Amino acid sequence: MLKWADGKMIKHEVDMQVLHLLGPKTETDLEKKPKVAKAQLEAADRKTAKDVVENGETAGQTLSLMEQLRGEALKFHKPGENYKTPGYVTTPHTMDLLKQHLEITGGQVRTRFPPEPNGILHIGHAKAINFNFGYAKANNGICFLRFDDTNPEKEEAKFFTAICDMVAWLGYTPYKVTYASDYFDQLYAWAIELIHRGQAYVCHQRGEELKGHNPPPSPWRDRPVEESLLLFEAMRRGKFAEGEATLRMKLVMEDGKMDPVAYRIKYTPHHRTGDTWCIYPTYDYTHCLCDSIEHITHSLCTKEFQARRSSYFWLCNALDVYCPVQWEYGRLNLHYAVVSKRKILQLVAAGAVRDWDDPRLFTLTALQRRGFPPEAINNFCARVGVTVSQTTMEPHLLEACVRDVLNDTAPRAMAVLEPLQVTITNFPAVKSLDIQVPNFPADETKGFHQVPFGSIVFIERTDFKEEPEPGYKRLAWGQPAGLRHTGYVIELQHVIKGPSGCVESLEVTCRRADAGEKPKAFIHWVSQPLTCEIRLYERLFQHKNPEDPAEVPGGFLSDLNPASLQVVEAALVDCSVALAKPFDKFQFERLGYFSVDPDSSQGQLVFNRTVTLREDPGKV
Repeated sequence: MLKWADGKMIKHEVDMQVLHLLGPKTETDLEKKPKVAKAQLEAADRKTAKDVVENGETAGQTLSLMEQLRGEALKFHKPGENYKTPGYVTTPHTMDLLKQHLEITGGQVRTRFPPEPNGILHIGHAKAINFNFGYAKANNGICFLRFDDTNPEKEEAKFFTAICDMVAWLGYTPYKVTYASDYFDQLYAWAIELIHRGQAYVCHQRGEELKGHNPPPSPWRDRPVEESLLLFEAMRRGKFAEGEATLRMKLVMEDGKMDPVAYRIKYTPHHRTGDTWCIYPTYDYTHCLCDSIEHITHSLCTKEFQARRSSYFWLCNALDVYCPVQWEYGRLNLHYAVVSKRKILQLVAAGAVRDWDDPRLFTLTALQRRGFPPEAINNFCARVGVTVSQTTMEPHLLEACVRDVLNDTAPRAMAVLEPLQVTITNFPAVKSLDIQVPNFPADETKGFHQVPFGSIVFIERTDFKEEPEPGYKRLAWGQPAGLRHTGYVIELQHVIKGPSGCVESLEVTCRRADAGEKPKAFIHWVSQPLTCEIRLYERLFQHKNPEDPAEVPGGFLSDLNPASLQVVEAALVDCSVALAKPFDKFQFERLGYFSVDPDSSQGQLVFNRTVTLREDPGKV
C-alpha cells in the first residue's frame, strides 16, 4: 500500500477507470442489486483501485482534459449510432431520422452549453463549459452556446453579457450563440402537433396542487383533442390569468412525476420577443427539442437531470423528430462555498458580500476579480476529471492550480503591508541607487525591472523584533538582515519610539553582503514607494458545508467568517507596478499573489490577494 496516496484522488481515478470501461450508468445500473452482486462489485472496485495504484496513477497524475474527453476514453456513442447507447429508445422512424441527421452534420460531434440567463456562472459551470466545449474540440466537433431563455421573470441583460464574457474568458469560442427563444415558433407548432397526437392536454390544476411526491391525477387528462386545441389557443391569446391553465404532456418520469408541464402562462415581456408571447415553454419541453433542432449528438447534463431522461427521449419520439442522446455526469461542488443564485442574493442583501463578483464568492466573475487565471480553473476541472458521481473538492486544491499558473506568469514585485521606516545612516551614495530586480528570479531570461534604493526604506513591521523569540531569523539587536536584491545587509543601531512606547522607526547601518558573515535572512523592502490599498481575503464561511443544517443549525448566514476581508488602506508597493491595469497579476515577494482590482484609479491602485504563497508568509 502507498500510505502517502490521497484516498479522495484515488477514488476519482477509480471512477474514471470504471467510466472508461463501462460508460455512464443507465437506469438498470441504478436498480438495487442483490447483496452477492454488490459484494462482487466491491471486490472488483478494490481490484481496480489496486491496479490504479500499482500502475502508478496516483494523486499527482491525472489525465489531460483532451485525453479524458476523446470518445474512446469515455466510451460515448459515435454520431449517428445513438441506438447503441444503453437505454436509448427507438421507434420505427429512428433509423431514417439518424440517416437524415448524418446527412446534415456529416458525422460531426455537436455539443452545447445551455445556461439559464438568470444568474452568474459559478465554479460548477466551469466544469460544464470545459466538458461541453472540450469534448467537442477533442473530437473535432462544434459546441453551441445556447441560452435557455424561457423564463422572462428572472432573466436580465447583464446575465447574458456576463455568461458570454466568462465563456470567452475560459478560452472557448462557441460555434454559434443561440437562444431557446429563436425556436419559439417551432416549439409552439410542435405543441399543437403533440395535442393532435393525443399526447398533451390543457390542465387547470393550480401549481400548489401539483407539488409534493404524489399529486392527484389531472381530471382533465382525457379531455378531447379539439377542446385542448381551443384552450391552448386561448392561452396563447391571453384569455387566462397566470396559473389558470397549463399544457401538460402525457408521460410518467423516472422520479414518478406524472405529466410534466410543457407550457405555462407568464405576462412578463421577454427580453428578445417583447410582448409577442404570453405562454412560455418549460425546460422539460424545450431542452430536448432545441437539442434536436441543432442536431446535438451528445447532450451532456449533470446528474440531477437523469430523472428527465425519459421525458427527453419520449418527447422527441412522440413528435417523430431526431432524438439526441443525453449523458449525465457528476456536478462539481466546493467546500466552504455557496453557489445558489437565491442564496448569493441573500448574501448581497445582508451586506455580507458586495455583489456577484465579490472575490470571496466562487462565481466565475468573482474568481476573475480575485485574480484566478482561467488556465488555472481549466486545469482544476481537468484534475477533477469527468465522473458519474458528484464531486466536492477542497478550495485549496483549486488554489494549488492557481499557484502553479501564477508562479510562471506573475512577475515579482515588492510590497509592504505594515510599514516600518528604516533610515540607513551610512548609505553608500549621495543619491538613490537603481536596483535591477528579476521579474522571475528562477528564470532571469524573462527580464528585469528597476526599483530605487535610497537611504530611507520601509520594511514589514513583523520583520523586526526588539525581543525575538528563539528561532527568529530576521532583524533584531545583534542580528543583521539582508535586503533582497540590493546586495546589502543592514544592522540595527537605534530604535525610535513614540510617546506611547510604540516603535516608530529604526536607524541602521549597512555593509556589502559579501563583506562579512552571511545574514540568517533576507527581507523585502520598498523605497520611494507608491501608496495603495490591499484587500486580504479568507474563506467566507467557517464550516465546510454552510448549507448543511446538521453542521450549521442556524443557516448559512449565521456561518459567516468575520475575518473574511481585511482592508489595508495604506500599504506600500514599489514603483515598478505604477502602470498596472485591472486584472494585472503580480507576486509580492514573501506575501502572495495579487491582482489589480477594477476599483483602481489613476492615482490609487487597489490589489486583491489572490492566494498566499505555499510557505507561511511569516517565514523566510
